[in-house]
Amino acid sequence: MVPSEYNVRRKQCETGVAMIQQHHKTIESLRDANIEMLDQYILPFDALIYKRCKFILEENERVVTAGENLKNGDLKSFGEKMFASHAGLQYQYEASCAEMDFLVDSVRNKEAVFGSRMMGGGFGGCTINLVREEKVDEIIQSTSIAYKKSMNRELTPYVAKIEAGTTVLKRATELKNISE
Repeated sequence: MVPSEYNVRRKQCETGVAMIQQHHKTIESLRDANIEMLDQYILPFDALIYKRCKFILEENERVVTAGENLKNGDLKSFGEKMFASHAGLQYQYEASCAEMDFLVDSVRNKEAVFGSRMMGGGFGGCTINLVREEKVDEIIQSTSIAYKKSMNRELTPYVAKIEAGTTVLKRATELKNISE
């Protein structure tokens, strides 16, 4: 396997799990751990592994509460979690890059933007932004200009709209028996 920073981060988290497992045999992944375990079994021995693992635990919690924010229509709180997620990727997991940080920072204080974060495996890629629909073109224009000026690169925006998602077209009882 070719070494990559993504694989390094994964290995660091696996190391953190192994450190906790020395004291809690039932822990199979970071999903099973908590901050107190990190504080007790990792922080005193390896600050970098602690930082990586703490990001994962905090991100897991953000995802759960962000889901609740969406269910409740609270886009402001959801957006705050997007910005917090990016900060974790930038400073704790250290999986961001100058371009992604620039893009997130460039929209951070814009009233039309609820939230922004990098997405994908890290170390480049793209950001995802939650923007008021009527302000999308304005945000794209101002961000594109600022990005070109700062990074000397063209920005390639993609506009996506949230839809209903997966829906049931027919119930299984309405379908013919496929095995016939």
